[in-house]
Amino acid sequence: MAANSLQELYVEQLRDLYDAEQQIIKALPRLIEAAQSEELSDALNEHLEVTRKQAERVAKICQELDEDVKGEKCKGMEGVIKEGSELVEEIEDEDVRDAAIIAAAQRVEHYEMAGYGTARTFATLLGYDDAAQMLEETLDEEKEADQKLSELAEQLNSEAMEEGEGDEEEAGTEEAEADAEETPAKPKRSTRAKSGARKRVA
Repeated sequence: MAANSLQELYVEQLRDLYDAEQQIIKALPRLIEAAQSEELSDALNEHLEVTRKQAERVAKICQELDEDVKGEKCKGMEGVIKEGSELVEEIEDEDVRDAAIIAAAQRVEHYEMAGYGTARTFATLLGYDDAAQMLEETLDEEKEADQKLSELAEQLNSEAMEEGEGDEEEAGTEEAEADAEETPAKPKRSTRAKSGARKRVA
């Protein structure tokens, strides 16, 4: 249904956000299961609990407006989650997969930040100060989660790079040792033989 007023657009945005949160609640357990890093798994588990509370906030705002929170399908979040899930499933290397999980999660966070920022602005313009404050609280949580994922990405990616470089150095050393074993040693020329040869020539 097309929105014909800012009020209707505001309600539509709230329903869109609620559906987005429900999709995230369903998708996060799969990412948690796929994560190799314990720190990443803990961060995603923590955000799962926060996401449930965020969905409850949106439902409460709609209830106060006497509006049904359900009914809007967030196609944007559906696409973001699908793309991220397919990427993660294709990666076999555990460290690279963790990097992909973080990238997928941050895309979700950025989408949510845009949505909550818009809804908060609408709430302020319409005079719903309490709702604007709740939406601002959620927006701050999304920013905090995004920052935590960025820090975790730097840490895990650095460790993965160092591990990869160590593996390359070890492989190079083993290859050099193998080449040395395969190469036959050159026979040393005897100093006595040289001296004897000189005497006979003289």
